[in-house]
Amino acid sequence: MLGMRRKDPAPATHFRSDRICRVNGELFFSTRENTLEGPFDSPEKAEEEIRAYIARMQLQDSNR
Repeated sequence: MLGMRRKDPAPATHFRSDRICRVNGELFFSTRENTLEGPFDSPEKAEEEIRAYIARMQLQDSNR
């Protein structure tokens, strides 16, 4: 997908990947900001928190 995020200097190709991973047996998700969020009790909870994280980041961007 060719696109440009607000902070990107130029359009680039971005590839979606599975954001949920296990670290020492615990579930986390990775962000574009290179952070690991979690741990979560289940993949469903991690997915729910991914949606909440994206909503927070979009709100933060719209307030700038």
